[in-house]
Amino acid sequence: MAREPNAPSTIQSNDAPESRLFARSTLKRPDRPDRDEPARPKGQTRPVEERFLLRVDGQVKRSLSSKEKAVIAGAEIKKAYPVVVVTVVDTQEHTTEIING
Repeated sequence: MAREPNAPSTIQSNDAPESRLFARSTLKRPDRPDRDEPARPKGQTRPVEERFLLRVDGQVKRSLSSKEKAVIAGAEIKKAYPVVVVTVVDTQEHTTEIING
């Protein structure tokens, strides 16, 4: 069945008000004060490393400023978990001390 050329069309045009309701608005980026360097998320800043590193099973857990604090913290970990290997690393002297509990 052919459609007559002067018959009204059942297809709506793009100018119909119903189709404008569903149109998406243009997305705009918020203005950044400094475009050269993007802002870093809060939790992704690098921690400051101090001289003595406390390692547990080869993984660095903390860095401390004095050897005494590192040994005390390592002894507490070794006392609570006697199976793990706890070491204190001096980054300036390049020495490693194993904590025995």
